[in-house]
Formats: sequence, C-alpha cells, structure tokens
Amino acid sequence: MTGSMLAVDEVEFAPPEVESAFFHDPFDALGISSIKAMVLLAIGVLIVVVFMVASARKAAVVPGRLAFAGESLYGFVRNGIAREVIGKESQKYVPFLASLFLFILVQNLFGILPFAQHAPTSQFAVPAVLAGLAYLVYIGAGVKKHGALGYLKSQTVIPGVPVAMHIILIPIEFLSNLILRPATLAIRLFANMFAGHMLVLVASSGTLFLLQTGGLNSVIAILPFIGGLALVFFELLIAALQAYVFTILTAVYIQTSIADEH
Repeated sequence: MTGSMLAVDEVEFAPPEVESAFFHDPFDALGISSIKAMVLLAIGVLIVVVFMVASARKAAVVPGRLAFAGESLYGFVRNGIAREVIGKESQKYVPFLASLFLFILVQNLFGILPFAQHAPTSQFAVPAVLAGLAYLVYIGAGVKKHGALGYLKSQTVIPGVPVAMHIILIPIEFLSNLILRPATLAIRLFANMFAGHMLVLVASSGTLFLLQTGGLNSVIAILPFIGGLALVFFELLIAALQAYVFTILTAVYIQTSIADEH
C-alpha cells in the first residue's frame, strides 16, 4: 500500500514478549529482578492489615464507611464462602480465608494500577506459595480431625466400590486429592493474571505502532486503544473473580478434608 495508508515499512511492529508483562524492574542493575514484586507484596500486606485494623477499631451501631467496607468484605467471605461451603465448623477458618481473599485481591489489582502496573500473582512463585499455604491448612485440618492414617484413608478410599477397583482408584484419588490440588490452585491464578496482562500489552503495543506509522493509521489507533481500555476493565473483573475462586476452592478443600465421608 502507498504513502499515508499504511507506512509499515518505516516502523516495524514489535509484539510484546513474555518479559514485557513484568515491565522493567528499577533494581535490575543490582541483579535482583524480583525486588519490585517483593515491594508490592509487602505493600499489599500493609494495605490489608491497615485496612482491617482501621475498619475494626471503632465498633458502632451505625458503622462508618470504612467500618462498613471492612464488615462487608469480611461478611462476604464468612457468609458467602466459609459458611456456605464448610458449614458448622467454618468459623475457625474465616480469618484465614478472609485474609487470603483480601491479599490476593490487592495483589491482583496492582496489575492495573498506574504506579505498579504489575500483579505479583502473575509470577508463578507467588501463587505457588499461596497454594502451598492453603495446602498446609487443609491437610492440617484433615489430619487434626481424622488422624494421619484416617485422613489418608478418607482421601483415597471410596466406600462402596468393589475391592478390585481400589487398585485403580486409590492411586488416582491420592494423586488428585493430595498432589494435584495445590498445583491447580497455583496454575489457575497465575495463568489468568498473566494472560490478562499480556492481552492489555498487545492492545497497547498495537496502539503505539499505529500512532508511529502515521497517516490513516493514527485514526485507526483508536480501535486498539478502546479495546485496551475494555480489557483493563475486564482485568479488573478477573482480578476479583480469581481472588474469589482461589478462596472458595480452598474452602472446598478444607471441607473435604474435615468431612466424615469421602
């Protein structure tokens, strides 16, 4: 094509690479590429602690906005996740589940905040640690209630099936319930946050490329720009949804660990 239509020969489109999802860490020169993620993790912890302490500091019959927000989030986890999934033994797990939900939500939201532009949960190490923590909690809950051997039996032996079938089913149940659960928890959170951020980068790269080529492309650039904005709002939804999914699956695993039957 000619002239002002598509001057692609002048500017070469460079699609975003995997490393682009993490942006440039200002501490790369020190040889410690995870400093930015570590700082965001620390800030996230501080945000959650300060928010919950501040919202619970002054109890009142008619709560203020901050107290109402804290009570609403805590009540959502307590009533909508813990009680619905775990049942009568849920109260002891509510603080853990609420902390888990709020922490993941804050870390996910960092991915769309201008000053951060990076979700630590899009780096596999962070979801892996969170999944490992959830694993320790629900395994510990099951062992505490049933004992080590009783818990192992409850998670691997399906009652009511022919004895010969146990040869096949016990390894499958062991792998599914005791090995793969934390892996699927971590991979689900990581993959969704990473993929969402890459989509936003693709739209942003397309917008910049069209603006650089000039001519009619500068007008067409509005399309990927609008698409990028839509993806940012979509990523906001995904950030909240993935925090919810991770928390509710952890509650499900706790419930299956303390259940009396398989």
